[in-house]
Amino acid sequence: MDTHNRVLSIQSHVCSGYVGNRAATFPLQLLGYDVDVVNTVQFSNHSGYGRLKGTRTDADQLGSILLGLEENGLLRMGRLLTGYVPGAAALMVVADLARKLRARNPELIYLLDPVMGDDNKIYVAPECVPIYKDLLDCATIITPNWFEVELLTGVKLDSPAAIQEALRILHVQHGVPHVVISSLLPTPEISASLPPSTRGDLQPNGVSSSSPYAGDTQLVVCSSLLPEAERSGGSVSIVHVGNVKRIRGYFSGVGDLFSALVLAHFPSPSDPPPQEPDTPLSRATALATSSVQGILVSTHHYVQSLPEAERPETDQELDLKDAERRVMRMRARELRLIQGKDYILNPGQEGKGEGRMIRWDGFWNSEEGERAGRFSQGG
Repeated sequence: MDTHNRVLSIQSHVCSGYVGNRAATFPLQLLGYDVDVVNTVQFSNHSGYGRLKGTRTDADQLGSILLGLEENGLLRMGRLLTGYVPGAAALMVVADLARKLRARNPELIYLLDPVMGDDNKIYVAPECVPIYKDLLDCATIITPNWFEVELLTGVKLDSPAAIQEALRILHVQHGVPHVVISSLLPTPEISASLPPSTRGDLQPNGVSSSSPYAGDTQLVVCSSLLPEAERSGGSVSIVHVGNVKRIRGYFSGVGDLFSALVLAHFPSPSDPPPQEPDTPLSRATALATSSVQGILVSTHHYVQSLPEAERPETDQELDLKDAERRVMRMRARELRLIQGKDYILNPGQEGKGEGRMIRWDGFWNSEEGERAGRFSQGG
């Protein structure tokens, strides 16, 4: 069995639509990986529809599936991807497996997507949060959104100093080698501290009603831990940042797709490193971002091609009055994943060229960074 290009993916499953394993498996296979899939839920559709049917995979069932793989010598993979696990008991089973695979293969590339919530709303059992914190030291890469970073670190990401403090906690206290903050809102203070080549793209811009873009942006930040001997002047990691134009409307499964693509593009230890100033993580993040943006733009254009009655705009108040309206909106906005395979195979070529990651020189050298370092060390 070729373990180098084999991935075990443990996350949710829906019969229709593209979230969880449905969003991750096809891109990974398209990029040359064999994918073994364990589903933490079996739902008819994702929760954005407002109604669904199906079952959650409990801890005993998960354990039984993993035991069957173990007994047949099938737990031999070079990469592990874990996403949505709804309950603490089931998450403990996943955590135990991750530690077992790490002990068995120190070169395992484990991408942990700590799916806990978004937009200040948590949608897993609160008991999952400390389990994720304990699991961080087992991961190679983590891909939390801004809210999940705040849950993991207790730091509100509203300034450059806060980002520095959060990254220091994740890298130094929890031992995570690679961190990708998959979405971060650029406050004025954060925007002012960015590399000059990034700032201009953050300005609100006028867009036509036919444009897929909403007119504002979000940041993607990736950070790779420096070897201890290279940490000088308070520097902890090499940080890159990119800005991503926000697409109009609401889409589900975007984070699941992004994490799978970061894992797919992250090189093995034997692969040659990218040319500076890129790092293996910044390169993987750039490629993943470009593919995701291409698929989102393509999905938006498909939605706009539908009759108006079949593509209602996002309006929670109207959705509450008419459940069918919400269902219709979700159905129209399912990711065009299969149709977007060229964006996956040729990131940055078929897409809009988005995804560029800029090295954030001086990130750890600012006065704010020094204050964050003293604060986190108890000084």
